[in-house]
Amino acid sequence: MSEYEGNQSKLMRKAKENPFVPVGMAGFVGIVGYQLMKMKSRGNVKMSVHLIHMRVAAQGFVVGAMTLGLFFHCDYISLKASQSCQPLLPVYILLK
Repeated sequence: MSEYEGNQSKLMRKAKENPFVPVGMAGFVGIVGYQLMKMKSRGNVKMSVHLIHMRVAAQGFVVGAMTLGLFFHCDYISLKASQSCQPLLPVYILLK
């Protein structure tokens, strides 16, 4: 029977494997919190438009963190282990 791994230890293990995951999560929570506080002074903007802008900004931050994680993984981790990023090479060349 395998040993039960708690949520906190699992999160810490995943954060060590992929350091940009907690960055993306923190950015998402930060942007959503800021936009919810800003909702009081949104003026004449409809609620749906404000929520769409909030969602796009938060998702954009997460996608940016994932892209930086891809570069980090290809540049540092894979090259240290003498592995190549061949499956990701077309995307890597286009974005670099």
